[in-house]
Amino acid sequence: MNRNKPGTSAVIALVLSAACARPAAQAPAPVPAPSANGRTVSQTSPGAPIQGASTDSARGAPTGPKPYPRVITKEAKTRSGMFKTHIVGEKLYFEIPTRELNKDMLLVGRFHSSAPNPGDFDGYGGDQFTEQTLRWERSGNRIILRGTSFNVKSDTSAIGTAVVNSNNPTVISIFPVEAYGPDSAAVIDVTKLYTTGVPEFASSRGSVDEKRSYIERAVAFPENVEVEATQTATPPAAQGGPGQPPQQRRGPAPAQSVVAHWSMVHLPDHPMMPRYFDERVGYFSTSQIDFGSDEQRSVDRQYITRYRLEKKDPSAAMSEPVKPIIYYVDPATPKKWIPYVKAGIEEWQSAFEAAGFKNAIIAKDAPSASEDPDWSPEDVRHTVVRWLPSTVENSVGPHVHDPRTGEILNGSVRMFHNILNLQRDWYFTQVAPLDARAQTLPFPDSLMGRLLQFVVAHEVGHTLGFQHNMKASSMYPADSVRSATWVAKMGHSPSIMDYARFNYVAQPEDHIALNDLIPRVGTYDRFATMWGYTPIPGATSPEAERATLDQWARQQDTVPWFRFSTSGAKGSDAGDETEAVGDADAVKSTTAGLKNIKRIVPMLMTSMTKPTEDNSDLDEMYGRLVGQWRREMGHVANVVGGTSTQEKYGSQTGARFTPLPRERQRAAIAFLNENVFATPTFFLDPAILRRIEPDGAMARIRSAQAGVLSALLSNVRLTRMVEFGAMPAGAKDAYTVDQMLVDLRRGIWGELSSPSVRIDGFRQNLQFEYLSQLGAKINPPPVTPNPNLPAAFAFLQSPPPDQARSLMRMQLMDLDGQLRSALPRAADAETRAHIIEARNRIDVILHPQK
Repeated sequence: MNRNKPGTSAVIALVLSAACARPAAQAPAPVPAPSANGRTVSQTSPGAPIQGASTDSARGAPTGPKPYPRVITKEAKTRSGMFKTHIVGEKLYFEIPTRELNKDMLLVGRFHSSAPNPGDFDGYGGDQFTEQTLRWERSGNRIILRGTSFNVKSDTSAIGTAVVNSNNPTVISIFPVEAYGPDSAAVIDVTKLYTTGVPEFASSRGSVDEKRSYIERAVAFPENVEVEATQTATPPAAQGGPGQPPQQRRGPAPAQSVVAHWSMVHLPDHPMMPRYFDERVGYFSTSQIDFGSDEQRSVDRQYITRYRLEKKDPSAAMSEPVKPIIYYVDPATPKKWIPYVKAGIEEWQSAFEAAGFKNAIIAKDAPSASEDPDWSPEDVRHTVVRWLPSTVENSVGPHVHDPRTGEILNGSVRMFHNILNLQRDWYFTQVAPLDARAQTLPFPDSLMGRLLQFVVAHEVGHTLGFQHNMKASSMYPADSVRSATWVAKMGHSPSIMDYARFNYVAQPEDHIALNDLIPRVGTYDRFATMWGYTPIPGATSPEAERATLDQWARQQDTVPWFRFSTSGAKGSDAGDETEAVGDADAVKSTTAGLKNIKRIVPMLMTSMTKPTEDNSDLDEMYGRLVGQWRREMGHVANVVGGTSTQEKYGSQTGARFTPLPRERQRAAIAFLNENVFATPTFFLDPAILRRIEPDGAMARIRSAQAGVLSALLSNVRLTRMVEFGAMPAGAKDAYTVDQMLVDLRRGIWGELSSPSVRIDGFRQNLQFEYLSQLGAKINPPPVTPNPNLPAAFAFLQSPPPDQARSLMRMQLMDLDGQLRSALPRAADAETRAHIIEARNRIDVILHPQK
């Protein structure tokens, strides 16, 4: 949900298997076995060589398939399903019937029990460690396990052969057939798949120790096989940094054991008809390169990811689905939160009603061990909202889909326990003046549960196939989010998939209902669900759906709150913001938000301190409040050099990117000069500061101001502004880099025009930061390209444009003249020293070789 550094979780390993004594050797009985040409032959008398098998010349013993009872003994723990699974002593055997060969399967590996200190988002119970499409094949008396791919395809026979030849599936492992079952099913020993470091199966980084790894259990079902094993791995030893003496380097890392769970499941025998991806509606997607199209190039076929929903009554406008989407609630969830978790899941029912489905998504309690001893939350057939004992302040909602069609097969919402703390802090720092329940810690369960419901609904949205829609919150008029009647009907953001948290724009006098301060599944979410999940009668191919889907998407032309983030915007869209409310007019909305922040500062001492507690809550919440101020100011900064955008396809007229009017950008700089670069003295409450720290206020304020200044001077922003100002059409209306730099200098160095110049320590810090950042633009350090940066984000490493560097140099020359003129008017020694130092730094910037 948000980007924070994860913590760790504790581990309890549950050993589910019981060791069996090795059985005594028995004489093999004749059983049918396939020959090399696929026909069955009979085995001969005990001890005679098996047809097609090699013979040990020294002992005359067969080394090929053995009689079935010698391999699968009476002591075997057997489960029947897609494959038969047999645990015999310490070994795990698969008995693979002929009907399961050459079928597409999906392997998903997740942790059942994790190791201590698993690391960032990696290793908690339920976390996924592998996903692989598989296919089992037989070659003589060998079973070959291959990893398959569906990244390329062709429907034409000529190039189809070349596509197949250039996409040869990887051999994951080869298994000798140990025996054949009565139905010619191949019996193979798969123990090492799960107890060694086979890359496609390994759950741990480093070297897996086979001697400390073992099978826990195996369960077979008609469509899938579930295996659990303990894997113990030793990570590679970490080395010290460059130049660090050997004696200070870390030694070998200790081994860690996990209980890993692998689901192997059929991909659907009858693939769902895919639906084409459209940039105008925010779905995740899967893609294939099609070499068989009639276009004069290869075509990237993208399909949205979605669950397969089919109406029980296809003729009805509203029908229950043949198979509803079921979400289970983790039994580890604290009981008082379970009703809110379920409410977050089923909040999406209204969205599916827009697609014509009633009761499409249902929340259920997970069955108990007595109700279903084989039920597992790691089983890929079950979508589960997991509750993890972690200090991570986050939540995530990944899903698993059929790579051929985009059909979602499984979702996995992960709620890290300390998401509760993050929600508490956000709610306090954004809307505490509007809700008396939030003015005392701890929050009542009714409020905390409602905040939790919001988070669950957001993550469930991801598992249903939806991307974030950060643009949504800018699609409502800024005044509307302060209207009690509007937000009661529409919410304060059109999408719960936005990072629009709580309605910090609302004021006490607006009398907005408390429940309407919290996001909910909204107008965009219902539109997007309608677009992706509504059946289109008569359409028998993705191509046949396109005209209808285009018609639906064009509703965005007249209904702005149906819109999604614009592709390729490169951060230019001033309304495509995280953590924003009312950013259709960031200046107006941030002005209102700032009033709430100023109301909260005096509340901190009474709300965050208790007679018998320390000051940690006060310290944490003060820092979070400064962070909230910084974020809101950043929304205003993004107006400068910003654009308004709308994703459009060929059927729609007009530009996708339109520069914002000059006066709107200039107003944003004026607001920042007044509310960011003028010291925010309301934060400088000695009662708070001297309670939480001996010093640090100056550094904290400088850091926040530096972040806003850096955003204004970002290379991508300057590049846009240079281009907008250079365009023949509309150049006269552009807010140029020169105009922005002049307005910025006048705000940051405003004291220099006073008859008596006095610059305090906070402003000195800001002015030094200004010189530092301009110096880095004029004399940029060498940039080392990041090879791991995706091509779509390469623009983030672009250098500052030459035109901007020239204008910055001119600004520093003008500033130096102002400083020289102001020096005789310095009102105190600190100001005089600061002016002299500033001039020295300017000289170094302008003459680096001097």
